[in-house]
Amino acid sequence: MRITPVGDNALRIELGAAIDEATQRSVQAACAGLDAAAIPGFTELVPAYTTVTAHYDPGAVVAAGAPADDIVGWLMTRAELALKSLPAKPARQGKTVEIPVCYGGEFGPDLPRVAAQAKLSPEEVVRRHAAGNYVVHLVGFAPGFPYLGGMDVALATPRLAQPRAQVPAGSVGIAGAQTGVYPLATPGGWNLIGRTPVKLFRPEENPPVLLQAGDRVRFRAIEANEWRREEESSKLQHPSSRE
Repeated sequence: MRITPVGDNALRIELGAAIDEATQRSVQAACAGLDAAAIPGFTELVPAYTTVTAHYDPGAVVAAGAPADDIVGWLMTRAELALKSLPAKPARQGKTVEIPVCYGGEFGPDLPRVAAQAKLSPEEVVRRHAAGNYVVHLVGFAPGFPYLGGMDVALATPRLAQPRAQVPAGSVGIAGAQTGVYPLATPGGWNLIGRTPVKLFRPEENPPVLLQAGDRVRFRAIEANEWRREEESSKLQHPSSRE
């Protein structure tokens, strides 16, 4: 573990070098430990693949008793103490979410590209992708966008050289060795292999995102007619959801 300052209002806690489940658990445990410590001045904890960035308000830190000329040292000492005894379990137990996906065709225009890159048939790409047991490492880029670890390495495909101006909400993509789901219609350069009717961003609910770091995801291949049925069902359940 290493703690370093980031600018004048954040600390970065490095918890590993590899993007794997062990490091992901350490990241979640560190978030839980820092949250429980309630260190004065900390305003937000941002987990990533191998780090946690702790943002702070310098004025609030000084008001809590830190010397104005050594805010960073004062905070680092307290962060180190908080991380010496991490919780045995994460603050929340991740849930498992099944996400139906219609692969290929209009829903996954880049499936042939991924198949060519992997030297596999499109059907085998679908089989391998849907067989994965994925973990949500972090959520970012757009509200509710999950960065998923655990994809078959054979499916790794470089990002598009020219990103699309708009990717449909629900699109399932691959970029390098990662896979993820676009919760909103946004620009993007991931290879689109399918689309889900499930709404990952639900602003009318609390929390407004379906997935959080530490959750697990299983994909289930469906046909186009089932996709349309589930999309209609999702609209009825979440009438105020917007793409």
